[in-house]
Order: sequence, then structure tokens, then C-alpha cells
Amino acid sequence: MTPTPVDAPGFTERYRVIQSRDRRFDGQFVTAVRSTGIYCRPSCPARTPKEENVTFYATSAAAHEAGYRACKRCLPEAAPGSPLWDLRGDVVARAMRLIADGVVDREGVPGLARRLGYSSRHLTRLLAAELGAGPLALARAHRAHTARALLVGTDLSSADVAFSAGFSSVRQFTDAIGEVFGMPPRELRARRSAAAGVEAAAGEIDLALPVRGPLDTVGLFGWMRAHAIPGVEVGEERSFARVVRLPGGPGWFEVRLADDGRLRLRARLTALADLGTLISRVRRLFDLDADPSAIDDELARHPELAPAVAAIPGVRVPGAVDADEMLLRAMIGQQISVASARTMQGRLTAALGAVVEVGPEPMTLFPEPGVIAARGLEVLRGPAARMRAIVEAAGALADGSLTIGPGDDGAEQRERLLAMRGIGPWTADYVRMRVLGDPDVLLPGDVAARAGAAQLGLPSDPAGFTGWSERLKPWRSYAMAHYWYAAPVTRAWRSPAETVAAAAVTRPGRSTRRRRVDVGHADVATADVDVTPDATPVPTVPPVPETGSETPE
Repeated sequence: MTPTPVDAPGFTERYRVIQSRDRRFDGQFVTAVRSTGIYCRPSCPARTPKEENVTFYATSAAAHEAGYRACKRCLPEAAPGSPLWDLRGDVVARAMRLIADGVVDREGVPGLARRLGYSSRHLTRLLAAELGAGPLALARAHRAHTARALLVGTDLSSADVAFSAGFSSVRQFTDAIGEVFGMPPRELRARRSAAAGVEAAAGEIDLALPVRGPLDTVGLFGWMRAHAIPGVEVGEERSFARVVRLPGGPGWFEVRLADDGRLRLRARLTALADLGTLISRVRRLFDLDADPSAIDDELARHPELAPAVAAIPGVRVPGAVDADEMLLRAMIGQQISVASARTMQGRLTAALGAVVEVGPEPMTLFPEPGVIAARGLEVLRGPAARMRAIVEAAGALADGSLTIGPGDDGAEQRERLLAMRGIGPWTADYVRMRVLGDPDVLLPGDVAARAGAAQLGLPSDPAGFTGWSERLKPWRSYAMAHYWYAAPVTRAWRSPAETVAAAAVTRPGRSTRRRRVDVGHADVATADVDVTPDATPVPTVPPVPETGSETPE
């Protein structure tokens, strides 16, 4: 709830956080100080204000609406986003995910309300009651956040910054920056450090991505590299690049680990106004707003998982930049190895995708659902029932009878997907994990995850695996990442040092004999459960009994 006055529940805990200047809480709330009229991030190095002068707000927009301006010393707008909007699935969290994606800028408050199934007036009341600010104020705060990042991280002109951040005019941009930060744009830019900007090529944007550490970059880049569709994505050990369809046209981006240890985003866009949307989607793809310390602490409370968490701190769960694409990729990859899935996805893209030259070199957009619905059967290979199911799902996405996106209610999205032919519990839950960023998804039919659980000395049969993992709520998605990384199928692309660390948590005395098979994360599954669509193929995995698997009827 916000605001949090001195006599409210939770005030004491938050006040202790600002006394300790704990960076882990940056982005989760802001501290407004009545005696100065400013609001700060929890780790602000300024002297801790007196309790009677402090009010806590869940968002900077709420603090601004209450008449406060951002601290010039700690710049709270530069903090990572709050992990609450992924952890929570209520209408407020769903609204925040859609606002970050730019829905208010593109469709207005009525469009946001329509997506959530509420009237504009009722939605505004809900957000104002819980967050202290309505949709317009929250969207403006998001634009100001993007503008600040561009001002201090690039050499773009003020006009380009204004339109890249989503403002409709330079005057609106100048007024908003002045109100939020208490200084004009040129003064905000003048305060950046000498190393803040990186020289970018003409037409390119290059800026740092705030991250709440620790961050498992080996796992993230390894995952992206293992799942990269030829022609669409390029994965390397320290970078990942792809083209993506955005509201204003195609865009290209690259996320890389810089020499200074920071993540940086390089982008080329058809429409500058898509930058805020792209940043939001990239952050979701790399799960950059998670609270890894809280997650690691909770998972490490269980002795069976503690060594795995110690070996791989800051594990993240990859998201998705395009919900429709994620569903179709998951369906294409059912019951085949990752190598076969990538081959089929690459063939589909080469035949039906549009080549674009927005990036440094020509690349191909993953085909639109309508194109797959019309011509997919000409290209796709495999069981006829599965191919028909993929084409039917693409048709439903194209005509709007099936819609999925980051603003969905998780249970309702799962129900819609399960109603489709060829989509069972595994696919529906996997999409929920990737598209919504749901932190509490368990995939009991995933063979690689169960193999990893066995390596950690945990039950690996579906019932035992599910039962033991119940104690890990609400972080079972992150436990899934540890299960995957403990499995031989995934160790193949982690660094040698981490392979050694992972071996240290292998169950003592376990037989080292393996049978040679080529599988993805779960090429075999229990009845009525999908197999994992995307994974890294390796020549050795633990033996798994053949069972029934989910197939389209």
C-alpha cells in the first residue's frame, strides 16, 4: 500500500532499510521527505531523515503526484524496476506491466482499461488507491525514466530524446523533466559522469541497463545462445542480438556484457517512440527486475538446494519479447530435440519471415501468425495432427480469437490455452512462465528438470518432484532454473568452472553411466504433459523411461 506513514504497518522495516542504505531495495519503493520536498531511493547516501518527516511510496509517480521531486543525488528513476509486478498477478500488477510496455502511450487509458476488463474510471480508482497515482501519471513516470536514461547515457539531441521516450512534443518533455527532476534536460545531462555514455554508430542507441545483482550472465547468455533461431537471433557467450516486431515497425537490439561488468543495450529502431517499449521487453526477456538476493535466500533455506544456489547466484528465468511468437515456438518444439526445433523454426522463418535491414546486417523477423496460418503447412514437418494444431493456434492469434500478453491474468491465460487443440499443461505453464514472468511455475513433465533434481539428490519421479517442490513456493520458476542447470543437458554450455561447481552438488554415489540420446529439456513426458520445446542438445543424459506424451488430437 502507499503512502506508508510513520504509524502504518511496514514503516519500521522500510525505515531500517533506508538507515542501512540497502541497495537491494532500490526500485521497490521510494522515500519522500517532507522537510526537503524530495524523494529518494532506499540507498541514497544522504543523511537519513527523521522518522516524522518520512513517507514511503510504492512508485515514484505517487511521490510526484504528492508534490515531491526526484533527488538530484541518487536519481531514483535510475533504479531497476520493482519485482512486485511479476510476483503479483492482480489487476494492479497487470496494469503496471502493460504501462511499462507503452499501452497507455499507444492506446490511452481506455485501451489499458479495455485490456484489463475494467472501465477507465474504475481502473484509475484502483491504481490511485493502491499506488497513489493513476495510469496517466504512472505512464508519465515511465517516460521520464526512459528520458533520463537517454539524457545521461547517450548523446541524442533533446528532440530525439523526447520522442524516443514517448513524449508527443519537446515542450511536454521539457516540462515533465523539470517537474520530476527539478531541473531542465540540459542540466540533467550535464550531471552525467564522463563514463556514462558510450559512443554509438549513427542511428544507434547505446545505454546501460540497471540491474539488481547478482546476475547469472552465463546462464542467461547460454540460454539465449542455445535457443537462438537462425536468421532471427544471434547468441554469443557475452551477447545476444535479434530483430523484433514493435508497434512502430521492426527493431534490432543487442544486449551485451560490457568490460566494466554492466549490461548494455544497443538498439536500432524504425520509430524512436518504440524505445521505451523495447527497453521494457528486453528487461522482461532477461528478467532484470527480479530480486535475486531474496530469491536466493529463500531457496538456500533448503539444504538440498543450498549448494546449487551457492554455485549459481542470481539465477534468472528468461522471458519473452513477443507473446505470440513464444507460444508458436513452444508448440513447434514439442516432442523434438532443440536441434530439430531450431532447424524447423529456422526453416519456417526463412520461408515465411520478412527480411529487414534495420540492424547492422539483414535479419529475418519471425513470421506473423497470419502468415503461418495461411502457409505454415507448406513448410512445417512432423505429425499431421501437431502441424494442424500449430496452424490453428496461429490462425486464432491472427484473427483475435486467442490473445495472450504480459497483461493477462495467469489462470485465465492458462484456461484459454488449454482450450486449444494441441496445447496441454506443459505448454500452457511454460508460456505463463515466459510471457508473464510468473515466478511460481513448476513443470513436472520436464525430463531435464527432473534429471537435474535427481543430480541434486531430490525426488525425480513426477509425483515426488511435484511434492518436494511445493515447499519452494512462490519461487518454483527459479527452482526450475536450478534444476535445469544441474542437468547434464544444460551443463554442456555453462562455463568449465561452473561445470565443476555444479558437479560438486551431484548426489554422492550416483552412477555415472548414461545412455546416448538426443533430447531437449523434456523430449519425453508423462501423459497429458508437453515435452520441453527449447533446450541445448548434448550427447549424454540420465536414463529416463519412455512414457506417453502430449500430442494434438
